[in-house]
Amino acid sequence: MATTFEIALPLGTLNAISAAEDALNLIDDLEAQLTVYRETSEICRINEMAQQGPVTVEQGLFQLLNRSVKLTTETNGAFDLATGALIKAWGFYRREGRIPPLKELAAAREVSGMKHVILNDNQTIKFRRPGLELNLGGIGKGYAIDRVVELLQSKWGITSALIHGGGSSAFALGCPPGQPRGWSIALKHPWNEHPSLGTVYLKDRGLGTSAATFQFFEYNKKKYGHLLDPRTGWPAERTANATVMAPTATEADALSTAFFVLGKQSAIEHCRTRSELAAVILPDEPDARPTTIGLSPGRYVP
Repeated sequence: MATTFEIALPLGTLNAISAAEDALNLIDDLEAQLTVYRETSEICRINEMAQQGPVTVEQGLFQLLNRSVKLTTETNGAFDLATGALIKAWGFYRREGRIPPLKELAAAREVSGMKHVILNDNQTIKFRRPGLELNLGGIGKGYAIDRVVELLQSKWGITSALIHGGGSSAFALGCPPGQPRGWSIALKHPWNEHPSLGTVYLKDRGLGTSAATFQFFEYNKKKYGHLLDPRTGWPAERTANATVMAPTATEADALSTAFFVLGKQSAIEHCRTRSELAAVILPDEPDARPTTIGLSPGRYVP
């Protein structure tokens, strides 16, 4: 998943080392299942075989794909897993960004989109378009973190922990000792080390952040980031950073990608319909200041 995962447990947590090792082993297993960079992964098998006919999918992954379809609908296509062809066309698959020829880009768009994916009741998946590829980069870390939270709670009885993947995806389980507001998480500015975008306090909530801080290229003095708008096939613009807090890390991860694509106003409108969501959006403008959405007093410190 191209990141480092860490698990923070309060001092004195029973079986802390064993629980953390168990959780990190689970992440390794999920990486082996979800990555598009290993030919032996289940996602690579699906990408290769689902264009030929129905392919049976592991239960957890099938549930994730079903949830992804709903998220695509809820965000009007701003979040979409079926963009592997577009990611490759822009060179971001190998981190060798370039502007694709218009004919190549048009061809990639023709084989992109969850509208071309069929999920059947018998837990199988099929693609309507040859060449379509799934890429779970916009949701995989959040999903892995949620699975870790479930493991820590159900198997090890842990009620307080912070799990994060590279700082861009996290889940705060309970509160650290003496901190009733929850776990404090500083939001990094996408290009300035100081100041940050503020600090949020999380308790039993997931967090996802999307930004084009590291994965981008420049052409004719214009910056092109790796976060693509699935609706147009071009890199998303107008947003520098989108952070979302949601009931699960899976949803926070996906919605941060969607809000980065949609921009501030659409993020505000979306959160108005979902009281359990909150967000911090930084427009890509000179001297822009972050806009907070749905954060109750005490949960955010500028």
